[in-house]
Formats: sequence, C-alpha cells, structure tokens
Amino acid sequence: MPTKHDYPEALSKFTGSLVRRAQQRHVAVWLSEVSTEITSVQYAALEILQKTPGINQRQLGDELDVDRSTIADLVARMVRNELIERSDDAVDKRSYVLFLTPAGKKQLATLRPRVEEVERILTARLTRAERMELRRLLSALLPLGE
Repeated sequence: MPTKHDYPEALSKFTGSLVRRAQQRHVAVWLSEVSTEITSVQYAALEILQKTPGINQRQLGDELDVDRSTIADLVARMVRNELIERSDDAVDKRSYVLFLTPAGKKQLATLRPRVEEVERILTARLTRAERMELRRLLSALLPLGE
C-alpha cells in the first residue's frame, strides 16, 4: 500500500492540503503543550477580553471570525467554566458585555507562555523573517477585511 512518502509532490501541490496538515500539527502541539480543556479559540477569546474588557458578544464573535451560534456556544461554555462573566449591556438590552473573571485572568497568565511555546515549536525551522512572511501570506489567504 502506498504511503504519503510515495507521493510527496501530490501532498504539497495544493495549498489547502498544506493548510489542513499544518492545522492538524497545530492542534496536536496545542494539546500536548497548552491544554486539552481550553481550545485555541477560547484562548484567543481570553486574550481579546483582556485587551478589550466589556465588549459585547457580537464584537467578540467578529474578532474571532466565528458566527453567532458559535460565539453563543463558546461564551456559554466559558461562562460555565467561570472564565468569563456576561452582563446585560446598559446601552443595548438585547446584548451582553463580557469580562474576564479572576479565574479567567489566572488561566490566561498560565497559558500565555505555553502558547508562546507552541509558536516556537511550530516555527522552529523558520527564521524571524520567514515567520513574518508566513503570517503575511496566510493573512493574504483570508477574505479582505480580516
């Protein structure tokens, strides 16, 4: 039976295949280095709420580039896990504003160096310039405005 090593050009010919494989590696390294309970999207939410406390759920979803049902589930899970708290928005009663809890701040501080280690592991074979170029190129794959 052929293995992936028998067809290396077929596996690297398509950008989507490389992006998928890179994402799989990211997930594997994340699970081993950071957390099996906090996802990279949850971590990103913690970082955003640290920088912009009191943003509403829609704004957080926009920042994370996730749809309304996904952000609602994410926020509900993080509230349940006592990482964030949700309050009624004083301006828009249909909306919630979000804040890190003390446990969320502690979790963020604990995870941040581990996340930096994931970055180091994933890009270990790249120079600083290549890391910056990789980020630029990956960003260029996203729709305009992201």
